[in-house]
Amino acid sequence: MDAKDILGIPKTQLPTTQEKKSRPQKEPQRKPDGISREVYALTGGLAPLMPSIDVSQLKKRPPSDEKITWQWLPFTNSARKDNLQLYHWVRVVNGVPPTGDYSFAKYNKSVDVVKYTDEEYEKYLTDPMWTKEETDQLFELCERFDLRFIVIADRFPSSRTVEELKDRYYGVSRAILIARAPSPADVSGHPLVKDPYNVSQEVERKRALSMVLSQTKHQERKDAEVLAEAKRITDSRMASRAAEEPEMPVASHVGSDSVDRAVVLGDTVSPSSNIQLPSATVVPSTSIIADSASTLASLRMLRVYLRTYALEQMVQAASSSAGLRTIKRVEQALQELGVNLKPKVPTKAVCAEHLELRKEILTLLNLQKQLQYKEAEGSSYRDGSYIDMPGTPKRSQRAGDQDRTFVPESINFGGERVGKRDQKRKGPGRLSEAPSSPAHKRPRKKASDL
Repeated sequence: MDAKDILGIPKTQLPTTQEKKSRPQKEPQRKPDGISREVYALTGGLAPLMPSIDVSQLKKRPPSDEKITWQWLPFTNSARKDNLQLYHWVRVVNGVPPTGDYSFAKYNKSVDVVKYTDEEYEKYLTDPMWTKEETDQLFELCERFDLRFIVIADRFPSSRTVEELKDRYYGVSRAILIARAPSPADVSGHPLVKDPYNVSQEVERKRALSMVLSQTKHQERKDAEVLAEAKRITDSRMASRAAEEPEMPVASHVGSDSVDRAVVLGDTVSPSSNIQLPSATVVPSTSIIADSASTLASLRMLRVYLRTYALEQMVQAASSSAGLRTIKRVEQALQELGVNLKPKVPTKAVCAEHLELRKEILTLLNLQKQLQYKEAEGSSYRDGSYIDMPGTPKRSQRAGDQDRTFVPESINFGGERVGKRDQKRKGPGRLSEAPSSPAHKRPRKKASDL
């Protein structure tokens, strides 16, 4: 009888909503040979952090002809001066103990402290702040404690700071080296002579270090903000200085040539001429200077860049006001001259000359274009001068317009068409020069007729 019989519950199994999923059985990992079961259970088959011994070396047995024993044997250490004899366990092979010095004696490193005599002290080492007895004690402690000046200052009998002890030791050693050398040039490369000890710098360094270590979190945060602001101001000043005073000679050439070119073009264009040059023929010097300055500022922000990249940027800045056809004509002129579009050896001088050649070609093309406009203007004046000559048959205004040379109407910078306006203004003047026809006036109406 069970609980279901007592409670009167039928012994029917409840339907299970979800069948148990069969888990894939893990393949048992085979324990490698040479590793004990306990070690393998601890590691779980994972690779050890430290490199382990090869499995083949675990079961390797020593050769049968070698007999290895461990013996308690005495030894002496060459680093000790008292010839103390101690004992330790030594691996002995075939009954032959190892020979040679103690294996750890090579780690005993000592400082070679300079020794001086009484005559040298009286001749080179006298100091009113130090006596000979204090100097001797200092050098004895330096040799004993291997220049550990913190321990030396603690053991020194008189009250001397660590900086004073260092200054006296290094000053005496430097003076002895220079006095014993045949010439000062022989010891000029020695560290004590090349970099003498500076007491004031060491004191200032320790004071600054103590201030930094004693700062609070708020002071550190404030100092970081000040440094960030100083860096921002420095970067802005560098950018403004680069924009105002470019250091590269290429930029200066660009500015001067563009200004001169603008002056020349301005002198050649007459203010009274009816035909104005298009804006493409006149090089805007201010825009070129601004583009060059901005290009230099962007290059200086990169800190490190290729000279070919800088040349490309400067070429783009110099030809920014020119059209696509003008740029192609410049490249075509370079090819006709046998000059590469990009220098093969882009040194500073080569890049400057290459950019100067490009600017001269661009100036030549602009002058040629200006000459064409001037020739067109002169031919238009020659064709229109027949009106003032006597004996020339007069033509109507429409016929004169047909014989006149074509002049572009969109030349003016204001965007107005000057052709028809000039015709309207000049029409009455030209008619007045011809013989006047009889005027037929319409009689005015009087007020009485209305």
